[in-house]
Amino acid sequence: MDRTIEIALQPGRFVSYRDGYDFVSELHQVEAEIANLTAADPPRAVTLYETFMAGCNEKTEEIDDSDGGFGMFFEDLACGWIKARQAAGADDGETARLLLGWMEDNPYGFLHDIEREAVKAFRGKGLAAFEREVLARFEKAFAAQGRAGGRKDPEIDYRCRHWGGKLKTIYCAQRSAAKYIDLTSKLGLTRADCEAVATIFQAKGRLPDALSWTERGLEFGAGSEFDSGSGYKLAAMRRALLRKLGRREEALESAWAEFQKHPAMFTYQELFRYTPKAGRAEWHAKAMEAAEHGHLDSLIELWLGVKEIERLARRLDLASNHELESLSHYVTEPAAGRLAKTHPGVAAKVFRALCLRIINAGKSKYYFAALTHLEKAKNCYKEAGLEAEWHALAAEIRKRHSRKSSFMPGFERIATGARSPRQPSFLDRARRRWARPSKLT
Repeated sequence: MDRTIEIALQPGRFVSYRDGYDFVSELHQVEAEIANLTAADPPRAVTLYETFMAGCNEKTEEIDDSDGGFGMFFEDLACGWIKARQAAGADDGETARLLLGWMEDNPYGFLHDIEREAVKAFRGKGLAAFEREVLARFEKAFAAQGRAGGRKDPEIDYRCRHWGGKLKTIYCAQRSAAKYIDLTSKLGLTRADCEAVATIFQAKGRLPDALSWTERGLEFGAGSEFDSGSGYKLAAMRRALLRKLGRREEALESAWAEFQKHPAMFTYQELFRYTPKAGRAEWHAKAMEAAEHGHLDSLIELWLGVKEIERLARRLDLASNHELESLSHYVTEPAAGRLAKTHPGVAAKVFRALCLRIINAGKSKYYFAALTHLEKAKNCYKEAGLEAEWHALAAEIRKRHSRKSSFMPGFERIATGARSPRQPSFLDRARRRWARPSKLT
């Protein structure tokens, strides 16, 4: 097995990003062989896991791990090692201390967040031992913070939060709400903490307590349920709990209030989780009316998703060119493609914005896309009988972008209707080159 591990790690060979996936896949195959030994010969498995981790640590300078696959594999090895140590009857405290020692002496960042997976690998007494070791480190940092006498020391504060965060992960795995809440009295309570405690109570079937903690978390940022930070799931958790507790009307009211503030596809879907089936047509009409004043980028996705094409066409027709050009092509391109079939005049306006968004920014590597959008705009203008608008657009482009030499030839071919010269195919070029006499003969 030592030889197998060494061959798999390919010492001396640099593994590029392109080859990283295949390389790590082969390592997983070797790890699977070691995992199979855990039941039959756990002490041998422990030794092999330690050998493999040592080899991976040595290999680190010889691999481009931009996608993090090698680092995640290292975490898999560490978790396999924990399971093998427990199967071998090794001392749980020593296992925890060794793991924490590697986490602290971790120049490559392999085990930075290993506790998230380690809590799944540890069993019973092993998890308790891991908790004791982490708690000792937290208490040492917390005591140092107390000795600072109110003076803010960034390094001490970091250590407190670092070990405190790992304790929180352990308490979640243990489903110990009491320990978690006690820890927040030292570190301060956050929205993410409220979500974690609510999740613990929900898992234990204590739904009223879970609901209370979701509501407490929402009080941290009334009106900011959609921030991208911690605790963003609280509003959805609260509605699900209300339904389970038989308070369906309150859940529906919450989803409706949320949709009114942020009309979008995901809030529409959340709303319809709680609407009664018999009244869905009525609720749909109500939601579409309420959405009229929402942000255009969210409305495009919503109205495409629910097939409200007339509303979409009307709203885009009213939008200014500047407003359309400010939107991402991920939003507007699907709308333009759909409207080209039924509302070519509006589609032409959107294709125009897609083109000008690129050339106004001077993004030359995307000029090929701008030309594609421009040709579609021309076709839609023609289909809608709006040739005057097309000629105005062409004149605007000639006036403002005539110096863009890599764009204008393609533009002129589209504007004049000239056919693009046929380019020889790959095989045509190959045959022509093959037929030439070699200079060496």
